[in-house]
Amino acid sequence: MCSFRGDDTPARNRPRTRIFGRRFYPFHQLISCPTLPRVMFRILTLSIITLAAIQAAAKPLNLLVIQTDEHNYRTLGCYRKLLPESDYYFGKDVVKTPNIDWIADNGAICTSFYATSPVCSPSRAALVTGQYPQNTPVVSNNTPMSDDVVTFAEILRRQGYATGYAGKWHLDGDGKPQWRPKRHFGFEDNRFMFNRGHWKKFADTPEGPKVASVDKRGNPSYGVNGADENSFATDWLADKVVDFIDKNKSKPFCYMVSFPDPHGPNTVRAPYDSKYTDVKVPIPATTLNKTRQQTPPWAAVTPKLTADTVRSIMPGYYGMVECLDDNIGKILNRLRKHGILENTVIVFTSDHGDLCGEHGRLNKGVPYEGSARIPLLLYCPSEVKKGTVINQALSCVDFLPTVMDLMGHKTAGREEGRNASSLFRGTAKNWHDVAFIRATGGWVMAATDQLKLVFSPQGKPWLFDLQGDPDELNNHIAAPQHRTKIRSLAQQLIAYGKKYNDPHTQRGRVEQDLAWAASDAKNYSGPPDSEPKPAKRNRKNKTKK
Repeated sequence: MCSFRGDDTPARNRPRTRIFGRRFYPFHQLISCPTLPRVMFRILTLSIITLAAIQAAAKPLNLLVIQTDEHNYRTLGCYRKLLPESDYYFGKDVVKTPNIDWIADNGAICTSFYATSPVCSPSRAALVTGQYPQNTPVVSNNTPMSDDVVTFAEILRRQGYATGYAGKWHLDGDGKPQWRPKRHFGFEDNRFMFNRGHWKKFADTPEGPKVASVDKRGNPSYGVNGADENSFATDWLADKVVDFIDKNKSKPFCYMVSFPDPHGPNTVRAPYDSKYTDVKVPIPATTLNKTRQQTPPWAAVTPKLTADTVRSIMPGYYGMVECLDDNIGKILNRLRKHGILENTVIVFTSDHGDLCGEHGRLNKGVPYEGSARIPLLLYCPSEVKKGTVINQALSCVDFLPTVMDLMGHKTAGREEGRNASSLFRGTAKNWHDVAFIRATGGWVMAATDQLKLVFSPQGKPWLFDLQGDPDELNNHIAAPQHRTKIRSLAQQLIAYGKKYNDPHTQRGRVEQDLAWAASDAKNYSGPPDSEPKPAKRNRKNKTKK
């Protein structure tokens, strides 16, 4: 007769094997069956192990995407520690971000991840669809996304996932705040999604969520007065994430939260509003004293922006970043409490950067690093080794095909970005290092880890050498040592424009300059630059918009 016998040996000390990345303790140590033929015994043992493996492997990975708004990557500790000290700009230890850093330390950090278009709506559409802005067709802010796109949430919804979204959407036109847009795009629970705005205070009501700050006329406002740990936008949205996790912890889920901070106005609730009041704000070296030759026509400085301007706006920005980090810690702790942290893919990113005074400018929209480069951190312990650093250039369009592959799901076949999962797994061979970026203003860029080639209808091409000129002060387009690489990048940019129908590459001066750059000609002989138009001044500490 066969019998099962006990084993007092602790499980951690018994021999074990790994199947599909998970630990299993063979049952043969627990089975005593002297009369069972050895072959049958082995078949039974193998069947038990296989069944356990199938059951474990059948549990799909969850997906949690955390997005911030207008976030300079240099305010995150995980990025600062990879930078030379001269590139800290905002100080080595001004803001500590231990929870966001945990995602990087235990997963992957991308050092050259770019917004496919460094403004809100186009970048957001590219991230959720894997398609270039001209094809979503969200090429500028407040443009509605096409009905026929397929988001990563829709792909997972079709696989039986519980899906949802909280926070700023900005892909459904002009509505402001416009709670719970009618078109879900796969994010089924979108009760706490609002289309537009950088609100600071929310409330739950029997009729649904609302903006809790109003102006003298009773209209929703960006006021922060009276906001606390329950009503301040960052806290309130983080609580919605926690509620969704609590409700769906025992089933596969996909949730995205898009925090409106640290986008201006640079205000935050107590105690974060006073934590950095007395801090000595470092002033980026590029804020002042740039020459005309160092300023492309597409990057005119913001009028009247001074070092004092930067000193006045950054304490609030630091406070918003710390508040974000604390709330992300709250979300991570809830995943730990339910024992589902290791089964959840966690992504941290932003829609675009914020120059915060770099190059004499505020906000975004230009190809400088502070504007176009964004954080991308990914935690997926079953697929990505902790401490992975990815230096190759990637952009928002590459996110969908990459994360779907890491999670073991097929895409809808509509994506235009690349599947970079091999970079995250550490198995990439002969990866082609280039990403294509475009903007509302008509410029296009081919970026690698070290070079950025920019073409604009406003002036001659610019080549940034991030290794030799990390402050992006000089144009290296005429440098003989770069001519071969310029030719290659221009040819790839022309091919991108044709394949993905980007009109920026196929008209006027940009088309002519691309033709020169892709040719064997050495000296540039294009028309003179246009007069630069002053950048719009957007006061970061205002309370209305």
